[in-house]
Amino acid sequence: TRSGADIGKAGLYRYAQDGEFSILLFAYKLDDNPVEVVDLENGEEIPPVVRAALADADVTKHAYNAAFEWYVTPLSQWRCTMIHGMYCGYPAGLDAAGKAVGLPQDKQKLAVGRALIRYFCTPCRPTKSNGGRRWNLPRHAPEKWRLFKEYCKQDVVTENEILKRLGF
Repeated sequence: TRSGADIGKAGLYRYAQDGEFSILLFAYKLDDNPVEVVDLENGEEIPPVVRAALADADVTKHAYNAAFEWYVTPLSQWRCTMIHGMYCGYPAGLDAAGKAVGLPQDKQKLAVGRALIRYFCTPCRPTKSNGGRRWNLPRHAPEKWRLFKEYCKQDVVTENEILKRLGF
């Protein structure tokens, strides 16, 4: 997602309610299928089967730090893997939790994510060299965008592996 509001300063609610808020990428995993990434910023659409599952009260949804997802669908439909992990004594952060549960390197969070989030998800200072733009878009750095999509996908892989180890 991106927003003109700084989530660290404004909080989740104001971040999501900001007029510039938008969802850039949507990554998901259905049952035992591979992780998929929908590039909403480039016009892709969430598949109907996923939309139906999101709307279905009988489908339990899992997310790491699920508070973000609670704005989308009712709280009762979500299970927060982060809270479950913390209950079991693991640290809150996805990166730290992945290491603590002993995930192999290929299942852990990608370290490059913080820089990519800063690049695509926070406003940039308009300058002459960047054409006066406020946002960095996929077309401004296609290779970074490709890596950002991989980062998003890998987060879901990591979340799912933690979920499995917690016995959800």
